[in-house]
Amino acid sequence: MALKDSMDRMNMLLCEIMKDLEKVAGGNRAAAQRARTHSIRFEKVAKLFRKESIAAEKTGLLKKTKASGKKAPKRAGKAKAAKKTAKKKVHKRAAPKKRAKSRKKK
Repeated sequence: MALKDSMDRMNMLLCEIMKDLEKVAGGNRAAAQRARTHSIRFEKVAKLFRKESIAAEKTGLLKKTKASGKKAPKRAGKAKAAKKTAKKKVHKRAAPKKRAKSRKKK
């Protein structure tokens, strides 16, 4: 199964689950059973999708494409100031004290 086929199959199963869940809310027991079986099928297809997606990323089949030339608007400077104040202070631990050796009396 190819990546596109897995995505289509996942979409179809999600639609079927949603339809059955609406019927389950009305008290339909058969729809509850169908929703459970579809969720098991969805789980299997989702695992397959993960494997195919990782393989596609490694081979370079999935590449980011620019949707538009517009950039996202920058946020106000307050967010940067908040990040600077949120940094944690690093405390150095003191070196452990050496214990004096006790001498045994003879």
